[in-house]
Amino acid sequence: MDVVTFGETMVLFNPDSNGPLRYAHRFTKSIGGAESNVAIALTRLGHEVGWFSRVGNDEFGKYIKSVIRGEGVDVSRVVEDEERNTGLIFKERFMHTDPNIYYYRKNSATSFLNVDDLDYDYIKQSKILHITGITLALSKLAREAVYKAIEIAKKEKVLISFDPNMRFKLWSKEEAKPILLDIAKKVDIILPGISEAEMLLGINNPKEISNRFLDMGCNTVAIKLGKEGCYVSDKNSGEFCDGYVIDKFEDTVGAGDGFAAGFLSGILKGLSLKESAQMANAVGAMATLVRGDMEGFPTTSQVMEFMGKEKYVDR
Repeated sequence: MDVVTFGETMVLFNPDSNGPLRYAHRFTKSIGGAESNVAIALTRLGHEVGWFSRVGNDEFGKYIKSVIRGEGVDVSRVVEDEERNTGLIFKERFMHTDPNIYYYRKNSATSFLNVDDLDYDYIKQSKILHITGITLALSKLAREAVYKAIEIAKKEKVLISFDPNMRFKLWSKEEAKPILLDIAKKVDIILPGISEAEMLLGINNPKEISNRFLDMGCNTVAIKLGKEGCYVSDKNSGEFCDGYVIDKFEDTVGAGDGFAAGFLSGILKGLSLKESAQMANAVGAMATLVRGDMEGFPTTSQVMEFMGKEKYVDR
């Protein structure tokens, strides 16, 4: 297994029309979840990936498992909760701006994810464990599970990748900051957005941010800079990598997860730091071209064509 990740995936209802949600009457059903997004994106890039969670033993939980399994991700460790429901998300769309997000996830099945849901051997046999700050924010039980997963990965010398993925609808800055900083000291790869890094460290210079995380103990830092691309560094070097210009995007949700998947794919394939950053920027950019959280993630050949490294043959 190349990567194992875990966290909450919800059923996503995306309105077929723009404007206030009160006037939306028809919706397209899909799924949304940062960790499953990364898992699906990595699978499309040719990697063997496992995702686990706790979902309700209801039709929505079965739908989530079906979709993710259908993308080639292993879901054999997903727990079906007999007592609690699967979480839901509704989007509210306006023209070419980030959608508003409404969560219905309080007391969801995944908020009761706990250390007993972890499979030691499942984590042990992976090359990378990918975690996010969202799971840390769900509940004290889920937070304990993240810490336990990190403990297992460290003991078994599994690389740990961490995307802070701040969600202020789940917890406050005051609650999040010390926990996210503590996790940052325990991981090998950190993938913050520039605004998240500024919130955590109180500085906004990518080079300074990178040095601070490296001093904490991270081995690799990739700072997302939006349309400007990213700044990547390790113990030996650091550099900016230009992003891709998208004149008209459909949906920015999932772009950060695509970035994470592209970067981890580069690491797994033995690419250089710069090449991994280029891959990350490309996958993140392509995610914005399609409506939906995970629908726009490309295959390897598609991303190579997008980057101009392969020629597209249309007929």
